[in-house]
Amino acid sequence: MLQNTKVLVTVFFLSATVWAQQEKKLSLGEQHIFKVSKVSEPMQIDGKMKEGAWSRTEARTLDNFYNIDKPSDQQKSTFRMLWGEDEFYVFFEMEDRYITSRETKRDGQPYFDDCAEIFFITAPDSLDTHFGYELNLNKASNDFIYFNNYTMGKDVVYKPFNPSFEVEVTFDGTINDNSDIDKGWTMEMAIPYSNFGELGKVVAIEPGNKWAFLAIRQDRNDANGNRRSTSTIFPIYDISKNVHQANRFGLMEFVE
Repeated sequence: MLQNTKVLVTVFFLSATVWAQQEKKLSLGEQHIFKVSKVSEPMQIDGKMKEGAWSRTEARTLDNFYNIDKPSDQQKSTFRMLWGEDEFYVFFEMEDRYITSRETKRDGQPYFDDCAEIFFITAPDSLDTHFGYELNLNKASNDFIYFNNYTMGKDVVYKPFNPSFEVEVTFDGTINDNSDIDKGWTMEMAIPYSNFGELGKVVAIEPGNKWAFLAIRQDRNDANGNRRSTSTIFPIYDISKNVHQANRFGLMEFVE
């Protein structure tokens, strides 16, 4: 029975890969472009921007806000990214008056806490398939491969994808205590390129090439419940669906 289950999972995964690679909905020239600079110096993943390379790459705020109910929901988030020989380096810098982090399990629901998210498509087009990393301040990771509109208009999430990567956070405030005002938190990640070999051809990570991606913040400011606001680096035109709309991602361009 176990062997048959493995066969079915493999057939499903390969079928989804072929289907996803045939669907291309992004039009080059229409997307926003984020410049990702190359780094050659050693990087220490500590949640701090001590390396000079962070000041030389593009920094962009997540200015597209959704599900805003209160003025305090609209808080500043700044995103930076670098590429090296073997890894991406990602840095989120968040202003946050009320820091919340409850989830502790992998593949849980960190997106109902204060959470940083980044989605990757390994080509400059929408393949209706993307790699996702979602993490809260406990470093509880929900990582997955996401298939849009896989069958009968429904999306499918491939959860056995459990990639290796480094992550560290810092914070200035008190977690899960809304009796005081916090200042904010950071998250730094190192994501190996070897994590992106699951869906066939990967566009080479070299100067001038591009991948599609989306950076997201889930911002939780209520002590109870699951209400959160969302901000993104590129606009999502129908947030009522979710943030997993691969045809609305922007581009990262690899530069020296």
